[in-house]
Amino acid sequence: MKFKLLLCFLLGSLSTLYAQKNAEISGKVIDKTTNQPLPYVSIVIKENNATVTGGITEENGEFTIRNLEPKNYSVEIQFMGYKTQKLNANLLGDNKKVNLGNIILEEEAMLLNEVEIVKEVSTIEQKIDRKVITVGRDLTTAGGTASEIMNNIPSVNVDQDGNISLRGNQNVRVLIDGRPTNISAAQLLKQIPSTSIKKIELITNPSAKYNPEGMSGIINIILHKNSNDGFNGNFNAGITFGETPKYNNSLNMNYRVGKINFFTNLGSNFGKYFNNGKIERRDINSDQILDISNDNESYLGKFGLDFYIDDKNTISVYTNQNYFEGVGNVATDIFYPQNSGFESLNQLAVYDTGNHNNTYNLAYKHKFNDEGHTLDFEGNFNDTQSTQDADFTTETDADSSFYEDRVDDEGENITLNLDYVNPINEKSKLELGAQARIINNESNYRTTNPNVTNPALQNSNYTYDVNIYSAYATFGQKFSKFSYQLGARFESYKVEANFNNGEATFDDDYLTVYPSAFFGYTINEKNMLQLSYSRRVDRPSLQQTKPVREFATPLTTSIGNQYLEPQFTNSVELNYTRMFDRNSSVTAGVYYRLINDEISRIVYPDESTPDNENDQILSYTNFDRNTAYGFEVSANYKITKWWDVQPSVDFSNISQKGLVSELVPGTEDQYQSVLKEVDVSALNARLNSNFRVNQRLSFLLFGFYRGPVNGVQNNSKEMYKIDSGARYTLLDNKMTFSLRFNDMFNTMRYAFDAKNPFPQSGEFRWESQSVYFGINYMFGGGKNRAMQRKQRDDNTKQSSGQMF
Repeated sequence: MKFKLLLCFLLGSLSTLYAQKNAEISGKVIDKTTNQPLPYVSIVIKENNATVTGGITEENGEFTIRNLEPKNYSVEIQFMGYKTQKLNANLLGDNKKVNLGNIILEEEAMLLNEVEIVKEVSTIEQKIDRKVITVGRDLTTAGGTASEIMNNIPSVNVDQDGNISLRGNQNVRVLIDGRPTNISAAQLLKQIPSTSIKKIELITNPSAKYNPEGMSGIINIILHKNSNDGFNGNFNAGITFGETPKYNNSLNMNYRVGKINFFTNLGSNFGKYFNNGKIERRDINSDQILDISNDNESYLGKFGLDFYIDDKNTISVYTNQNYFEGVGNVATDIFYPQNSGFESLNQLAVYDTGNHNNTYNLAYKHKFNDEGHTLDFEGNFNDTQSTQDADFTTETDADSSFYEDRVDDEGENITLNLDYVNPINEKSKLELGAQARIINNESNYRTTNPNVTNPALQNSNYTYDVNIYSAYATFGQKFSKFSYQLGARFESYKVEANFNNGEATFDDDYLTVYPSAFFGYTINEKNMLQLSYSRRVDRPSLQQTKPVREFATPLTTSIGNQYLEPQFTNSVELNYTRMFDRNSSVTAGVYYRLINDEISRIVYPDESTPDNENDQILSYTNFDRNTAYGFEVSANYKITKWWDVQPSVDFSNISQKGLVSELVPGTEDQYQSVLKEVDVSALNARLNSNFRVNQRLSFLLFGFYRGPVNGVQNNSKEMYKIDSGARYTLLDNKMTFSLRFNDMFNTMRYAFDAKNPFPQSGEFRWESQSVYFGINYMFGGGKNRAMQRKQRDDNTKQSSGQMF
């Protein structure tokens, strides 16, 4: 009897509960202008201004929200680019099914500018794990290539050779759209038009979710990709006036219809670049004069499509194609004093270089029912082929010689990612992932140089293959003011290097773990603190390891060191962010690093050329355990409605130990390795100051300063410059003209002095003083519909080792 009563009670409760939640609201959303149904519009059901539930419209614009309690609700119809509609739905009466009929949405007035895919002004946003610079059309980003705008970004420096550093350290990993390439960062930045860049992300202390390469962090360059409905485009063209004009342009287009979005980004750079330098040897009073010119052409193409299968499944494919052709002329004149025992000479080196760098990407994303619950798979293939034919003609008063070099490099990089994100509840999130990377590199070198007497070096082959398999897990929770995330990345790493089919081999195979921890505390809505820890690794690259010539002058030859060991870094970082009115903010941070076996440059005498003891080798080696610390402060502050500034200062200090070659006391040509320890300090400061005259006209002043840096091998002098510019818009803000005068006072240079292995000093200058003129035009009339279902707006995804 009791069981029957209990059963009746349960059935009665269930039927009452069902009766309480059997109401529903339906309707259809239509565009006022086109009278066409609008898919994927957000429907928000509220009670007393509190959200109860919601949904989105189907492809035909219809929606039905079921399982509602009989109450009086307000219904908000929300869609980007349209005015929000608010309606009432009373379910308290006898009618438990309310049909709101056709709901007409009207476009916002701002739709005149909806085709815009480039922001007006560059912005800097500090997130929990990275700093995001959104590249706008303002004058801070006026320049031909990615290299030219990088120096305007806080904490980033690019030297005269294109080598990039973050917080004063060149051990930085550069990604394009969150994916690695086999091409060197210096070469890659010269091939990317600045107008093809949408965002630049600085990730100084990445979590275990990322690949662990890069001691100083990751720089991720995100290229433009549009997904607005219909046909849309953006055209950019620029010319830089230096010693000769240099041209750059890009075209970003997309066509979105139904479930498919086609997109492309085309860009090119071409022109002749000049720089010159002088190196003085104080021990023998010699002068080395260098006059360098590079005639370069590079082309970038990005092509792809997104296929939105349904609300929960998306497939995306794209390819990046980079092509580079360049001819470099390096004229070197070396003068010795009379009766010094050395002959003055001049050499002309002609480098004919070609490079093809191709990336192919396939991605699939599945969304589960819960918000943020996703499964991602991504396959990425990168293929690189490069050749360099070099001719060297050397003349002295008594003789002349000629020889040829050829270097052929090939590389393949296959990456497979699987990522799973599960927001367990409102406060907790679990992330799991696995990754496989297979990297194969081969380099062939041939020379007719008579001074290369070793037959193995005259015709050499070098392979460098890496297999990496990893898995990661992170778990985070967020409370009212406190949040944390703990993670670990487990990795199997194997490398094999082979020179001339076994003449010299090197291999390494190890298992290791890379832990990470992030803690955040929100003091109030305007003050935030972040503390993080991570362990990272810098593995030797192909260029750093291959024991063949990278470049050569009569006195200096650059080669790699195949016996380089990876360096490991433990990093702790503390950041503070303060928000102000007018969308202003200040971010300050300090960090400390412990570095084992740091990889760095080294110079030593070339003992393979006994006939000329002045020759030297530029290579790489592992230093002893080092430490580093530093701080940085950056701000985005709007002083008035017409004046805003973005100042930034960063300081780094590295305690370095390393072996340097010193002349043995009492001898003239015998050298010994000596342990040297120095504190290397670097200070960088930048200031962007923007002045807005009216809605169309604005001006800019930019200042840059880098302090002197004393290193293990040499001491670098200070560097500084001042830029100015103007910007004008017209045609309802669809067209923009930019004018920038770089290095107005022609003060930029790189200068150094060194004691080891020889006492020498030098200075290099390039076309830092130049005038850039650019034009930007936006066209097309598509609306930004279906933004809610767009999965890859930033061309990146939350994948293991790629993007957070």
